[in-house]
Amino acid sequence: MNLFANETGAKIGKRIFAVSQVIQESPLPKPTQELVQLRASQINGCGFCADIHGKDAAAAGETAARLNLVATWRHSTVFTEAERAALALTEEGTRIIDGYEGVSDETWAQVRKHYDDDETIALVSLIAMINATNRLGVILNNQGGAYEPGNLATIAG
Repeated sequence: MNLFANETGAKIGKRIFAVSQVIQESPLPKPTQELVQLRASQINGCGFCADIHGKDAAAAGETAARLNLVATWRHSTVFTEAERAALALTEEGTRIIDGYEGVSDETWAQVRKHYDDDETIALVSLIAMINATNRLGVILNNQGGAYEPGNLATIAG
């Protein structure tokens, strides 16, 4: 089912995209934004979103090594301490159902050490939004593989 082919779905999709635009325009570093969205999409099994964020990150200059290692970031040397904090927050915020009781104090302290208030709000909002869009993608059975880098705005109508 195409969310954007339906009047109600198109309204919802455009509002989700509008929130995403605010986050994209925030001071949160763009590479961090893409890594967070890619990692949440991997966890949630959303091939559609993983395709978008992996390709957009690569088109923006992200290295193949970092993209290939994002799923194993804890055992990789290619991520900064700030990115590690963001990825930890992403995992804890995404895997709530897996027994996490929310975000650990240690992760929260690391996030606050590396990100100011505006960046933190953007990061938390980004994690919430990518989890919402991952669920839409999986529920609607949107498949990954055909996305062309930079075309996210055209998908949202």
